[in-house]
Amino acid sequence: MARSQSARKIPERPQRRATYRDVLDAPMHMVAEVIDGTLHTHPRPAMPHALASSALGAKIGDPFNFGEGGPGGWWIVDEPELHLGEDILVPDIAGWRRERMPEFPDTAFVTLAPDWVCEVLSPSTRDLDRHGKRPVYAREGVCHLWFVDPLARDLEAFELRDGEWVLIATARNDDPVSIPPFEAITFPLDALWP
Repeated sequence: MARSQSARKIPERPQRRATYRDVLDAPMHMVAEVIDGTLHTHPRPAMPHALASSALGAKIGDPFNFGEGGPGGWWIVDEPELHLGEDILVPDIAGWRRERMPEFPDTAFVTLAPDWVCEVLSPSTRDLDRHGKRPVYAREGVCHLWFVDPLARDLEAFELRDGEWVLIATARNDDPVSIPPFEAITFPLDALWP
């Protein structure tokens, strides 16, 4: 008895791994990232997300990037494109200690993992940030990872210890923020919200 067409198992075609070409070919209005061979695209963030990211960059940028009211010694960058092995990530904010990256690169992307990364969570990226990108940051030895959630109005700070993320601090609403690696300054968390 012959098997019908509908009952015949069609062999699956191996899925092609996404590459930098896929990032370059993504629509200009989308953020494109490649994680574990899969292309992820999402629209630019909504205004509360953008404000939280911009405000945090300003709060730590002046004292750590420019040394104004703080120790300096960092490069703090909004939305850098990171090429970490085959993964291509675009965190909301990242920072490199200048002792590890003495010269600021004149390139479209960076291959040196940051010392600190902050992901501002939004409904469309929350799962990818927490479960897709976090393991890549650990694998690459990023020392500090912050998650800022403008909807919940909170911050979670993690430190990499023996290859595992350990929660070292949380802040909520208007709590003072003085958290490694930026414990040399203090600012109220509600400075990030409208």
